[in-house]
Amino acid sequence: MNKEIRNCQNCHRDFTIEPEDFQFYEKIKVPAPTFCSECRFQRRMTFRSGRRLYKRKVEFSEKEVFSPFPPEILNKVMHEDYWWSDKWGPMEYGRSYDFKRPFFDQFRELQLAVPIPHRRVLNGVNSEYCENSVGIKNCYLVFNGGFTENSLYSESINNCKECVDGLKIEKCELCYELFNCQRCFKTIFSAHCTDCVDVAFSVDLIGCQNCFGCVGLRNKSYYIFNKPHIKEEYFKIIEAYNLDSYKTVSELREKVAEIAKQRPVKFFRGQRNVNVSGDYLDRCKNVRNSFYSCDLEDCAHCQLILYAKSADCMDISVAGGELCYELQEAGGYEVKFSWICISGYALKISGFFSLSYCMYCFGGCSNLFGCIGLRDKQYCIFNKQYSKEEYEKLVPKIIEHMNIMPYVDKGGRAYRYGEFFPSDFSPLPYNETWAYDYFPLTQETAKESGMWWRYKEQPVLEVTKNAKDLADDIKKIDDSIMNERIGCAHQGACNEGCTIVFRIILAFYRKLNLPLPRLCFNCRHAARAKHRNPLKLWRRKCNCFGLKSENGVYQNSANHFHSFNHCPNEFETSYALERKEIVYCEACYNAEVV
Repeated sequence: MNKEIRNCQNCHRDFTIEPEDFQFYEKIKVPAPTFCSECRFQRRMTFRSGRRLYKRKVEFSEKEVFSPFPPEILNKVMHEDYWWSDKWGPMEYGRSYDFKRPFFDQFRELQLAVPIPHRRVLNGVNSEYCENSVGIKNCYLVFNGGFTENSLYSESINNCKECVDGLKIEKCELCYELFNCQRCFKTIFSAHCTDCVDVAFSVDLIGCQNCFGCVGLRNKSYYIFNKPHIKEEYFKIIEAYNLDSYKTVSELREKVAEIAKQRPVKFFRGQRNVNVSGDYLDRCKNVRNSFYSCDLEDCAHCQLILYAKSADCMDISVAGGELCYELQEAGGYEVKFSWICISGYALKISGFFSLSYCMYCFGGCSNLFGCIGLRDKQYCIFNKQYSKEEYEKLVPKIIEHMNIMPYVDKGGRAYRYGEFFPSDFSPLPYNETWAYDYFPLTQETAKESGMWWRYKEQPVLEVTKNAKDLADDIKKIDDSIMNERIGCAHQGACNEGCTIVFRIILAFYRKLNLPLPRLCFNCRHAARAKHRNPLKLWRRKCNCFGLKSENGVYQNSANHFHSFNHCPNEFETSYALERKEIVYCEACYNAEVV
């Protein structure tokens, strides 16, 4: 089968469906998509909550909770403990399929009738102010976290302890202000570091100890700004920097950022991969156009798969499984077009299979179509029980009906069998979802597309101390700061979800002798996220052409296979063509950096 060019019914740009894509669609018996891969990802991410929590009431309780769902949504919301109990039954909301109305119209009514839990934290201990996490303990404002303890203000954090202000970090301990780091200890203000100890203000280090202000080092110790020092001299110089000063820290971060701009970057970031395209991939094999994922095999168009091994899947985000398609935080075996449907926190696929168009289904579910809130159920449609024979006879008729009578959303997009849920089914405002993080839209554009946009509210608490009035030195901060309501330096004037007011948890900053931040959590997160490349690929050439010394003699050319000539290699990369970074192929990068 040849590749095919189609026009996306959402962005109206042409996109390519490759032969291997058609083979996958045939295998799982679904039609080819009518949205391009970017728009498919954007649509799924409208169902992924961001970092905003609301204080609100829930069904059957007077208790107030913190939830990502705003109080005014039409969905019924239960406390998670009540939702997981046997005090209510989702099968009570079961109904028959009506062949006179579109499938999605009927599903929407069921969605608004069946309660959903107020948040998604499985096996959480003392972590009330967190969301989309599993197995966390003593955490605060941790989002998309897994098996992490005593950590604060972080997103996409996995198997970490005592980490603060991290984004995409794994197996780190006692770390601060990291982006895309793995297996680091006492590492601060750094990005793209792996297996590092006592590292600060550094970028792209592997296997380093006691390094400061360095870029692109491998297996080095006692380096300052990429220059070696003896051990005693190293600590003497570091001590003189006065790192408990906010002013000093800010200047050092700016200095290292400037140094990093002058060094080459590899076109792709990842480890132990075979035959992959995308970015930020680890331990993947035969993977196309995928990002921020681990342990994928024979997959394409996947994102943010950090906690489960996945094989032979396409267009899945956050969870994982086998032979899965168009999922957001869902997984199992042959699970399609579903949101928050997984077999327990371990994501084991045994006993959880053949689900389509489901939400919030868990446990040993199988053979469900258009169901919400079920656990350990089989052969159900719209939460109504059928026999195996009835189910297998009715589902093909519903699929045929979905194609004959499609649902058309406010933007004029037609939804037949094979499309994920319409974005306007999400109980989350667009500007408070991960879709907004990766695909920022203006309020007007979002509304024109039928998205819900929520206006920013003024903070309930008044500022008692402005960030500019904080002492520069952490040693001059006393315990009374924990009673203050700090005014973020942005004062809500940014487009980063500024909370305007924030509080300080002092113990961690004292432990590492760090100055206090001047920005709220959302603004700090936005600053880290600027290090993140877009989830998109461009075709470009290697920038390596050799380095000239002042007298015109080439340096390091002996290490490059192309000698004195411009490198001929081309590649796909998440560095856009107009960006100013010096982007190298792997061979040239290894010749100069590793």
